[in-house]
Amino acid sequence: MDKCIGEVGGRENFWRKDGIVMKPQKNTLVLAALSGVPFIMVLGNSMLIPVLPAIKETLHLTQFKVSLLITLFSIPAGIVIPLAGFLSDRFGRKNVIAPALILYGLGGIVAGLAAIFLKNLAYPAILGGRILQGIGAAGTAPIAMALTGDLFTGKQRGIALGIIEAANGLGKVVSPILGALLGLITWYATFLFFPLVVIPVVLGLWFLIKEPESNRQAQSVNQYLKSIARIFEKKSAMLLTSFLGGAAALLILFGVLFFLSEHLETIFRLNGVRKGGALAIPVLFMSTTSYLTGRIIKKRLALMKWLVVGGLALIGGALTMIGFYRTTYLFFIAISLAGIGTGLTLPCLNTIITSSTATERRGLVTSLYGGVRFVGVALGPPLFGLLMGYGLPFMFWSMAALAGVTALLAAFLIRVRDMKAPTATEEKNRPALYTPQPAYGLAAHKPWNPPDERGP
Repeated sequence: MDKCIGEVGGRENFWRKDGIVMKPQKNTLVLAALSGVPFIMVLGNSMLIPVLPAIKETLHLTQFKVSLLITLFSIPAGIVIPLAGFLSDRFGRKNVIAPALILYGLGGIVAGLAAIFLKNLAYPAILGGRILQGIGAAGTAPIAMALTGDLFTGKQRGIALGIIEAANGLGKVVSPILGALLGLITWYATFLFFPLVVIPVVLGLWFLIKEPESNRQAQSVNQYLKSIARIFEKKSAMLLTSFLGGAAALLILFGVLFFLSEHLETIFRLNGVRKGGALAIPVLFMSTTSYLTGRIIKKRLALMKWLVVGGLALIGGALTMIGFYRTTYLFFIAISLAGIGTGLTLPCLNTIITSSTATERRGLVTSLYGGVRFVGVALGPPLFGLLMGYGLPFMFWSMAALAGVTALLAAFLIRVRDMKAPTATEEKNRPALYTPQPAYGLAAHKPWNPPDERGP
């Protein structure tokens, strides 16, 4: 149970968790360390986008094969994330995030060294390095989101999650420019950069954040699988719609960035840092909007819902506009509006998902959500590559339809009453999906879901 028992400077910094009084941590340092995790994770795809044409030319790849450099990072991440959530609930968030970041950096080393020593034959080894990075990425941002939900309560949770999403967006802003700069050295310098930035983030996470141990749950794998069904028992429509919203927003974002990577060179004749700056435009608007949205929403549940609906509708409208008119100025205005729509949508979905579930289930729920988001990222580039063959208007209008349908589903299926975490009484009275059995004939299992917090 989370219960605020005091405030410092107007902030709810003292709280009681399962009978343990949690001491206040230095919020600025904690948030800086937490924000470094999604910032590093997002470099994994976004930093490569400016150098994809160079990789394609050097290794003589098709458009589909070059898109696999994004897809084979994101698909393993999406698959492994639920396992990372299970491990974080059982052994602690930090104990998962730190090794995951190290594996993430190791994958960059594998890909970079393959490019150096294997030359034109490096493509399969680079894909192997990308798969390693994707597995590592599974234990980073989604678990950091769950850890943020553990450390912050009340109004501060919405603000903190907005900052985490803004860090994710800032990484997307910086990474195209950084990738373009590294590409001036050589295209594989982007891979070798990953281990360099991982080290300070791991150290900051390990030494600056004190994780509450009371969140750890000694569930068996069987209980964990059954808990997945229980999560969706009463809030399936809201959670599934939220998952779809996050996946759709990121599918469209990374599809647009993949399209821009080639389009900016062939149509607008932009290369190097100028190209990286142009790629950063939509994600700059997204990052700024994410931060502001996190500051505004706090505990305003109805506002969160309609910002999700409005954000998705704005994405759809912007893509429809590009389908009709593609003058230079209108094109960049439209992709900026799409970035704003994404910035309105994602922080609200983060807060809805983390605040509507019990503390003990938060690692699982955010991991599932993170997995779905990675699937969206994975599908964006190849899907846009496929739709380009049918013409740009059809490509943009198809994605506008996806955003519009998702907005309608959010309007009808995300209900304010479902956004609140169950109270301790509700959890106690809810029928269990299984009957705990004695462990090895010695002792009974502790029910996996102790009384929940009384709301964010």
